[in-house]
Amino acid sequence: QVQFVESGGGLVQPGGSLRLSCVASGSIFQIYRMGWYRQVPGKQRELVAGITRAGVTNYDDSVKGRFTISRDNAKNTVDLQMNSLKPEDTAVYYCNVATGVVQPWGQGTQVTVSL
Repeated sequence: QVQFVESGGGLVQPGGSLRLSCVASGSIFQIYRMGWYRQVPGKQRELVAGITRAGVTNYDDSVKGRFTISRDNAKNTVDLQMNSLKPEDTAVYYCNVATGVVQPWGQGTQVTVSL
């Protein structure tokens, strides 16, 4: 099993930016596609961005053009750069496997977009 530790969340005003980081306890090189998910209370966790081992990315329409996912297989990290944040981006953000066997969920990192 691989464990993930997310960080970088916080309170930001609408239009602001945050960069989330995820560190894996083991190698992510063999994981075909990693992703960032988010969850708000009362709703299912949703995948917002994914990146393959080769660096091919895909995004949910709600974040396309504003979020950028990246991964460093040598450092076992996956980052999410979030720009032009909106109040509806408020959620707890998690990283995990996007294609393949989902690993145990980390604690996530809270992102709050508010005046």
